[in-house]
Amino acid sequence: MPAAPPLQIIPLSPTLGARVSGINLGEPVSAEGIAEIRQALLTHEVLFFEDQDITPQQQKEFAAQFGPLHLHPIRPSVPGLPEVLVLDNQPASDTDTGAWRADVTFIETPPMGSMLYARHVPQEGGDTLWSSMRAAHAALSPSLRAFLQPLDAEHDFTRSFPPDHLTAMNVGIERYTWARREYPPVVHPLVRTHPETGREGLFVNSGFTTRILGLTKAESAKILELLSEHIQRPEFVIRWRWKPNTLAFWDNRVTQHYTVDDYQPHKRLMHRVTILGDKPFNRARLKLAAE
Repeated sequence: MPAAPPLQIIPLSPTLGARVSGINLGEPVSAEGIAEIRQALLTHEVLFFEDQDITPQQQKEFAAQFGPLHLHPIRPSVPGLPEVLVLDNQPASDTDTGAWRADVTFIETPPMGSMLYARHVPQEGGDTLWSSMRAAHAALSPSLRAFLQPLDAEHDFTRSFPPDHLTAMNVGIERYTWARREYPPVVHPLVRTHPETGREGLFVNSGFTTRILGLTKAESAKILELLSEHIQRPEFVIRWRWKPNTLAFWDNRVTQHYTVDDYQPHKRLMHRVTILGDKPFNRARLKLAAE
């Protein structure tokens, strides 16, 4: 049987983002194809696959080839497929729009990546932006990078899912109380070493990071505010305009994303599958501890 032709990978900016073609995600992807996609993800940090007519089951199966899948404690999912979240943003719904974030950093082993598939998108608006935390970290002054290197930050489930969040209320008090008990605040390095590339990136986000340990409350708030503003610089960012049947696959270890809330009252329906990763670490700190 002849080998499958190589994928076509077209970079979208010098910093991050690439469009991938020459593949049908509705069919089984070979081990060689998965390896090629993984390498492209490490290089470009977010990939876009257009014109992919896939079912939720097929999306799940594709994602599972990159690692175990995460089950969200309270978000709604496709019936019978708890790994496939339903992000149905429409009037009167709680959305994640209007805030920079990385996915599920409130667990000990935050996701390595997420796959978001566009089921229904508004005719205009509802774009998503991604920012490279590798590029953002590299652009800091050497003095600030040295200051941040030994610091840890706390990530808390309730920052994005407080008790009065519509998702929390819809799931019921019993389920929400269980989730809060199962997912207490966790601590991660503020500067994370990528486990596959070895490159360093910032690892704090407004979605789940509550404070920097070892600093006063005021100091922590100011540093987090500074970093939040810094990561939004246009040279770190790519903006994607969605079309139906497009799948985005991003490296959650080294990016943050932002959904533009400019499409109300129109409907925006997406399916997300999240792939578990490993425990964040800082290589320089590990070396110091071993000496």
